[in-house]
Amino acid sequence: MKKLIELREKRAAKMAEMRTLHQKDKMEDNEMQRFTALETEVTDIAGQISREERFAALEREEQRGETVSGGELDRELRNYSLASAINGALTGRLTGREAEVDQELKRGRESRSGASGIHLAVPSQILLGGIEQRSQTVGTPSAGGYTVATNLAAVADRFRPALKVESMGATVLRGLTGFLDLPNLATSGTASWVAEDGNATRSAATFDKVSMAPKTVTAEYGLSRRLMLQSNTAIEDLLRRDLGFLLAQALDAAAIKGSGVAPIPLGILHTVGVAMVTTETAFSDTTANLISELELDDVTGTAAFLTNPTVMKTVRKIKDADEHVISAAELFHDGRVEVSTQVPMDIGVTTDKSALIYGQWSELYLGYWSAVDILINPYHPDVASNGGALLHAFLDADVAVRHPKAFAYAEI
Repeated sequence: MKKLIELREKRAAKMAEMRTLHQKDKMEDNEMQRFTALETEVTDIAGQISREERFAALEREEQRGETVSGGELDRELRNYSLASAINGALTGRLTGREAEVDQELKRGRESRSGASGIHLAVPSQILLGGIEQRSQTVGTPSAGGYTVATNLAAVADRFRPALKVESMGATVLRGLTGFLDLPNLATSGTASWVAEDGNATRSAATFDKVSMAPKTVTAEYGLSRRLMLQSNTAIEDLLRRDLGFLLAQALDAAAIKGSGVAPIPLGILHTVGVAMVTTETAFSDTTANLISELELDDVTGTAAFLTNPTVMKTVRKIKDADEHVISAAELFHDGRVEVSTQVPMDIGVTTDKSALIYGQWSELYLGYWSAVDILINPYHPDVASNGGALLHAFLDADVAVRHPKAFAYAEI
């Protein structure tokens, strides 16, 4: 990222020099040669920027844990059984692949094991997504009296909100340990013209930083003894689809609208410096305001819109004077737009407005300090007497907007 910023600043400086030469009515020979040299340098820098942007995109994909071309870890996790891991941890006979993964994730955090129940470390990719999940085996129901067992199909999932933050291009940092500071160049110095023997005017750059620290999101389920004995598939499905999703949903929502009031992370809509633009009567004028807000602050790079279904319902009904529906591409000026019910629809003075967010999403940082830690507690009074267990799932993470000027929103 640092190199990319330096390249952009270098290109901007050379473009400024070219612009100065271009504004002259007539250039001298040496000035024409300098202009041509600058043109070549700008083209070369543009190529470097393009390569850096592609490489940064690939790095973000790698940091998200997304497998591009398979590999040993991918194969290991595809064969990972969460049900076997839980049952093995409960009985004290955690073996095989699940034991190896657990030991690796606990490395450096061994002191937590057994401190308050049974500690099982689960790869975040298993519960929060990032790898292909194994298909559930579905038995065919049949009847044949007492001699034929009843087969149970996989539990049907409920409809869930679309989690969009990571897919929008947020920068994901995994495996963090200590607190994390993200330093920024806040303002540059100044340049001034001087006489032949004049002295330069002294100026100074200023810096600021955005800090990240682990914040814990958790969820809990109670499992009966019979459920654990008879329904391994149900446990697997429950944890993968529901418990893990609850953690991911909470983090996604915090990234968008987190209040920043401890222990909740600070999200985009509450970050100081994220501008709220004027909402115009014509929807396309509002989206133009959002785009211009970033352009006026020299924000370059791939940007996109994120809003909720209520806004899109209005957008799909907008017609021209001849009652023809205007395409979303026109209304959003050919920009990418994504939809999620995670985007609030209760903002504004009257708490009845929806948010339409526009931003360069790589400036939103998601930091992970842990895998998904599952503590299996069979000793709690609520379950100890009936042989059940409580499953506590924990995830330590944080979100931060590195450059608030990279985002703007409107109340629709």
